[in-house]
Amino acid sequence: MAFGAFGGTATAVAEPAVRKRSKVALILLLPGILYLGLFFLAPLFSLVLTSFQAPVEFGDIGQYQTAFKWENYTTVISTYGEHIIRSFIFAAVATVLALLFSFPIAYFIGVTLRRFPLVQALALTLVIAPFFISFLLRTLAWKQLLSDESPFVSFLNTIQLLPEGAHVTGTAFSVIFGLTYNFIPFMTLPIYTSLEKLDLRYVEAGGDLYASPASTFFRVTVPLAAPGIISGMLLTFIPAAGDYINASRDFLGSTDTAMIGNVIEANFLVLQNYPTAAALSLVLMAAILIFVSIYVKKSGTDDLI
Repeated sequence: MAFGAFGGTATAVAEPAVRKRSKVALILLLPGILYLGLFFLAPLFSLVLTSFQAPVEFGDIGQYQTAFKWENYTTVISTYGEHIIRSFIFAAVATVLALLFSFPIAYFIGVTLRRFPLVQALALTLVIAPFFISFLLRTLAWKQLLSDESPFVSFLNTIQLLPEGAHVTGTAFSVIFGLTYNFIPFMTLPIYTSLEKLDLRYVEAGGDLYASPASTFFRVTVPLAAPGIISGMLLTFIPAAGDYINASRDFLGSTDTAMIGNVIEANFLVLQNYPTAAALSLVLMAAILIFVSIYVKKSGTDDLI
């Protein structure tokens, strides 16, 4: 009986302590919850309502009224389906290219330079350095470097690698190049994080078991770096699909290379067609969410979502 009474007393004392910790945790989470509600859920709710609005009859441009015009979605899909497909193709190609460039960089910094901490830190700083410069300025700089008057393009014309009268800017190549360049750090850093923790004894074991360097790389290194690769591809593909800077006519793109972000920008800021812009934004968001969910499940990393 004494033991039971003691156990009951301990439980009674523990329950208020648990409730107190729960209240403290809730108080600590409250600012974050309010922030998400104010700056994410409220704008998202407003965007959904705007996407169903209808023009005011005999009203001025940009005047819309609350309605349930679901035809806005079918209209934007049929009208701008080409831009949606182009956006995903450009983003996918840029993601693959960024992976091909980033993995060797991340491997060199995370594995090869592991014995030289100072050099490793310097190399990692060089990867992060582009973040210190505005995204717009970096893209504008590439527009100058790829313009018809630039030394690079002039050299290509001199050795006749470009067709006569051809341009580099305003093409799919320049847009994909800009996307790849701007998002390489987003790909490199997650892969570096995985490779920096790589236990090299597994790689040595592959060699001891008479596996070739290529076989060891694809059967040991790549699987162990998979979380970083998946994260890097998501961090690259998602913003690249909605990017509107690189494909803009003012930077590396043209009318023929316009992506869905350019269409949303034009409908919102120029045409003042807010329901179309809102519907396009939600279609893009839903398409990316579906694609990412399928991709993560197929890759076997469900814990990332």
